[in-house]
Amino acid sequence: MDQRKPANIAMRGSMTEPRPASTRRIGNVMAAAAWIVLLTMLTFYFSDVLDRRHNPNRELTSRIDEQGRPEVVLERNRKGHYLTPGTINGASVLFLLDTGATGVALSEAVAERIGLKRGRPIHTQTANGVAIAYLTRLDRVTVGPIEQRGITATISPGLDTEEVLLGMSFLKHLELTQRGNTLTLRQ
Repeated sequence: MDQRKPANIAMRGSMTEPRPASTRRIGNVMAAAAWIVLLTMLTFYFSDVLDRRHNPNRELTSRIDEQGRPEVVLERNRKGHYLTPGTINGASVLFLLDTGATGVALSEAVAERIGLKRGRPIHTQTANGVAIAYLTRLDRVTVGPIEQRGITATISPGLDTEEVLLGMSFLKHLELTQRGNTLTLRQ
């Protein structure tokens, strides 16, 4: 004979019994935290995607050509511009290549961050008409392995961008070759 007694199983927390308020609160907090983490990750991802579309040259492609000259290959962004990271007097900047600009032009904010001093005022012709700018001299300008010293530039109060216009006072010393969506700068 089997003398085992049937197990008494008490069902707690059945589907009809409501959860305690503290359990619901913890669940809501965890769900909110998951949404916050997901949205933060998506923000960082899409921010990086947009930045790459604006500046596809964040990591420069550079090499030394057959004649021992340094060269940098830039890819055009989706707006048709060439942007490249570089330095002015050792400070990191983002250059926008502008073959229509006579010189290098910086906003007051960038000039202040780099520590450049305003020189004498001059009148400059811009797309918006005549403007006042201030001469300055850049001790050292680099784009990848390409380096130039003693470049004339202007601090332009009307320029409202973190990008530095890299004009002909720098570019005239380089060989520029454009093929398709790439531009090769060769010293």
